[in-house]
Amino acid sequence: MSLVDNFVDLFIESGFWMLLGLVVAGLLKEWIPTDLLSKHLGGKGAKTTIKAAFIGAPLPLCSCGVIPAALGLRRSGASKSATTSFLVATPETGLDSVSVSYALLGPFMAIIRPIAAVTSAIVAGLLVGKDDSEPKLKVSGVKLTSAKADGMSVNAIKSPVMTSSCCSSKKTSCCAPKPEPVKSSCCSSTQSSCSSTESVGNKTAMQKLKSGVHFAATDLIKDISTWLMIGLFFAALVQTYVETDFLAKWGGSIWSMLMMVAISVPMYICATASTPIAAGLLMSGISPGAVLVFMLAGPATNVATLGVVGKELGKRSLIAYLTGVVGTAIVFGLLTDFLVTTYGFSVQPLSAGEHEILPHWLSISSAIVLALLMAKYYWNKVITVFTQRSLAH
Repeated sequence: MSLVDNFVDLFIESGFWMLLGLVVAGLLKEWIPTDLLSKHLGGKGAKTTIKAAFIGAPLPLCSCGVIPAALGLRRSGASKSATTSFLVATPETGLDSVSVSYALLGPFMAIIRPIAAVTSAIVAGLLVGKDDSEPKLKVSGVKLTSAKADGMSVNAIKSPVMTSSCCSSKKTSCCAPKPEPVKSSCCSSTQSSCSSTESVGNKTAMQKLKSGVHFAATDLIKDISTWLMIGLFFAALVQTYVETDFLAKWGGSIWSMLMMVAISVPMYICATASTPIAAGLLMSGISPGAVLVFMLAGPATNVATLGVVGKELGKRSLIAYLTGVVGTAIVFGLLTDFLVTTYGFSVQPLSAGEHEILPHWLSISSAIVLALLMAKYYWNKVITVFTQRSLAH
């Protein structure tokens, strides 16, 4: 088959699962407001860390979008461990990425991926939490040497305006005039999450449904479109031109997993968009465990995230963060290869195996809808750029 044929087949295979995940993620965004997160993630201890991992796992935030959300939680009193756990779990997995994992990698990877992501978040949070007993705490730019001495608790000290926009790390209200867009490969500062804090409780179920679907069809499409296309193209490229045993020599060794870490750390990539790239790696001969390492380390260890962790939580916390994320990813990678080898779990791109998981008409129609939504986003982006250039001249 040609490169174009393989690309189209992969797009059709993932279309329905992508739309399903986007819609569910959009609805979650409407039913879980940001202020509720800060309410439940204050305080310290393993319980809060575990809770942060499970709360963050299904949320529809990309690897750069989670940064300001985590900062907002931190500056609202969340502990280092809870902030770290949320920061790891949110971009590593999500309902949309799980559904696409099922479509492109099979049911086994769709199950073990979120388990590994939540475990990775908890381990990283607990490791960072060891440094959480330091007397100095930076909250909204103010160093507190002893909050108790002033008769106040840390949780009672909040920044004037909590960051609720998912792609702006500045302490500005999401409903205030927006600054210039921040160039990023997975999201921009034009994304607004005001709806999560504006009268969420006053919305009817139908209003929440409409708002969630609109969010999925606009903001989430914007976040994943470019990387999804790159990932599908890479998978199609590998499927067309790379021999299946080209990378098989790396096998499931620790070296193949370290290679995946080296590739994924500098990347800006979301969990959903990393999946087709992982499918391409799997087809090229990389072991399922090494593929899992790529899908875990990529979204959680990009340069921007590491910079924020080092600045806000400290260098020791940064080392603990990397140790937790990379170490857990490798452990689960080795565990995945062991389970596949010992018990014969199938890890195979569905495009190379079963083709009739869904009715053909449903796959085609879903792919068309997804393509139209992405085309609309790119068209609006071109119009916006053209308008800005016209006004500049």
